[in-house]
Amino acid sequence: MRRKNSKVKLLIGAAIIIFSIIQYFSNSEINEYTGKKQHISISVNDEIAIGLQSTPTMIQQHGGLHPDENYQKFIDNVGKKLVNNSIAKKTDYHYDFHLLKDPNTINAFALPGGQIFITYALFSKLENEDQLAGVLGHEIGHVIGRHSAERMAKQGLTQGLINGVAVGIDPNTAQGAAAIANIINMSYGREDELESDVLGVKFMINAGYNPNELIGVMKILKEATGPNKTPERLSTHPDPENRIEKIKEAIKKYRK
Repeated sequence: MRRKNSKVKLLIGAAIIIFSIIQYFSNSEINEYTGKKQHISISVNDEIAIGLQSTPTMIQQHGGLHPDENYQKFIDNVGKKLVNNSIAKKTDYHYDFHLLKDPNTINAFALPGGQIFITYALFSKLENEDQLAGVLGHEIGHVIGRHSAERMAKQGLTQGLINGVAVGIDPNTAQGAAAIANIINMSYGREDELESDVLGVKFMINAGYNPNELIGVMKILKEATGPNKTPERLSTHPDPENRIEKIKEAIKKYRK
């Protein structure tokens, strides 16, 4: 009887895994703006809705919006200039730029659908408008690259595989699989960062900004991580030095 139950569990687990794989690979499309083949299970409208719904939470988590209207207008103007001079203008996304009050967390990020954020901690360290353009251009790259939507699909696949292993084989084995899957998904995140750096370079050049200033941003980020930085293989972001090399290659490729 126990052997029969084990066989049933194995079959159910296998079915969960097969269904997850089929579901993931059946949602395949070419990103018309980057030319990259992606597995995405939500629509552009879904991305926009998710971004808008999540924005208040993101603002609250970082202490609210910064009160200086001149800073916000400056960021809006740079963001709009980047959008209006790039392929971003051809997309259906709604781009909004938010300066967060957070004085401690050096960060910038994008939600699906065009909601883009930069903390005051990072903004205050930028030396010029070109560096700000580099930060915002990078985040616009995440939106156009549909990286959040792609990550959701990958996480759905990962969770399906882990559930299948847990049901069919052993929960402890599933925990080990989850740890391995987490590292794999981190590597996907690093690829997204590098692609966004390249797109950011293109957007800066198209809008008349100096793309070399994006290298200056990488130096700021490197300094912010300090000596006790997380090894690249365990981080969602590539090492700033590796990013600088990719940025230099992109500048040579796209600057005429």
